[in-house]
Amino acid sequence: MTVPEPRASAPESTDPDWSEEPTPVCPEDLSEGTWELLRAEAKRAMTKAYVPYSNFPVGAAGLVDDGRIVGGCNIENASFGVTLCAECSLLSELFMTGGGRLVAFDCVDGEGNTLVPCGRCRQLLFEHGGNDLVLNMPSGRAPMSVVLPEAFGPDHLAGAPSGHEAKH
Repeated sequence: MTVPEPRASAPESTDPDWSEEPTPVCPEDLSEGTWELLRAEAKRAMTKAYVPYSNFPVGAAGLVDDGRIVGGCNIENASFGVTLCAECSLLSELFMTGGGRLVAFDCVDGEGNTLVPCGRCRQLLFEHGGNDLVLNMPSGRAPMSVVLPEAFGPDHLAGAPSGHEAKH
C-alpha cells in the first residue's frame, strides 16, 4: 500500500533504464488522509493477529519515506517470551520490502483504539525512524523526540566495529 501523491507525468526518455526517484516523504507531508490510510492498515493488520493466549490483538502501520505503508500484528507463542509484538512484525515487513525510514506510525487494539508503544517498541521504532518519526498517541500526535526523549541509538555506537549497516 502506498500513499497516493499527485505527480506530473514522467518526462520522455530514450534511456530504457531511466526512472524517476521518488520524492522522500517527510513529517510535513502528513495529511489527515494519510493518517486515515495508516489507521486502516493498522486495523487490517490487527485482524491477522495470532492471540490465542491473551485475546488482545494489536495492529500497527507505518509510513515509509518512499511512500509505502507497512503493517504488522502481534504473534503470540506458548512460551510467551518469544511472542512478537506488532511493531516487530511491522519492522520485519519494512526490511522485507526494501527498507527505508519510518515517517509516521499508528497502533490499534482489537476495538480500533489507539495504543501507546511500550518502551522496547519505542526504541525499535526510534532506530528506524529517528527523532522526527511522528506517532499517533492517545493524547494526539507527537514526534519521537517527545515520546522517547534523549533516546539511545546508533550514533552512540560510533566506536563500534563497522560492516553491519541497516538498509535505510
